[in-house]
Amino acid sequence: MAEIVKNRSEILFLYDVTDANPNGDPIDENKPRIDEDTGINIVTDVRLKRTIRDYLYEYKGLNVFVREIRDEDGNLWTKEKRLIDFNNNPQKIIEQCIDIRLFGATIAVEDKTITLTGPVQFKFGRSLHRVDLTYIKGTTVMPSGAEKKQGTFTEKYILPYSLIAFYGIVNENAAKLQEIPLTESDIDLMIEALWNGTKNLISGSKFGQMPRLLMQVISKDNNFYIGELDRRVSIVSDKNDEEIRDISELKLDITKLINALKDNKERIEKVRLKYDERVTFTVNGEDKKIEDLLQGFKLEMLVL
Repeated sequence: MAEIVKNRSEILFLYDVTDANPNGDPIDENKPRIDEDTGINIVTDVRLKRTIRDYLYEYKGLNVFVREIRDEDGNLWTKEKRLIDFNNNPQKIIEQCIDIRLFGATIAVEDKTITLTGPVQFKFGRSLHRVDLTYIKGTTVMPSGAEKKQGTFTEKYILPYSLIAFYGIVNENAAKLQEIPLTESDIDLMIEALWNGTKNLISGSKFGQMPRLLMQVISKDNNFYIGELDRRVSIVSDKNDEEIRDISELKLDITKLINALKDNKERIEKVRLKYDERVTFTVNGEDKKIEDLLQGFKLEMLVL
């Protein structure tokens, strides 16, 4: 039997987008979400969770509760209809669906509403720089209707480049108090889905996303975590923010991140790490190998 999660941990995940739309806003022409005051690109936690769910279902063959299912007429299934697959038994849903164990859900069964707060929570992702919103217009070869004789115009909004940082927490107490049997295997699968799921977003609007850094910091103490790991990384570039077009045109400054880890070294059980070889890390203005900076920690290099 898989081991139940006992330790709190923090997750830092960075990925970038090239000539794509990481998270469109459906009420604003599906434009990438951008903070108008700062020019920072925003990606919701819902989008990240969908990436994880899709990978776990499509590539790992796991049972996922929240996913798109349509009937023969093309209508989306409701939660109520989905519950029939589990005989309206919430316990079966928790035991069989990895996304419920990870992220929780609100489930209404026989006039009773069950709300589970997911042990795994992510903040909104934010780009580490201002982005350049670009409008693309083109044409299609095939007409859109039988009465039309030629192709139609297409239009979409993309970001030429955005390096996005997500921060999340695995809360062992939330799992324990709600009797959610979240296992270490579940977390391992989610970690795999973050990295490989992002690489496998190969669609018209999402193709062009690459994972760059994934770190899990596992605490020794219950209830302890450093916090805001995403705010402890920044970029250094010779170019203006909006002019950046590739990961090679910047360096990732992890000075504050490494300092925070070292300041709390005695309370950290393990650091798990994977990064893309194209990333250049810098600390106090000097290029460094991140493994060298983490000497003295129990370090596990992830193979995903």
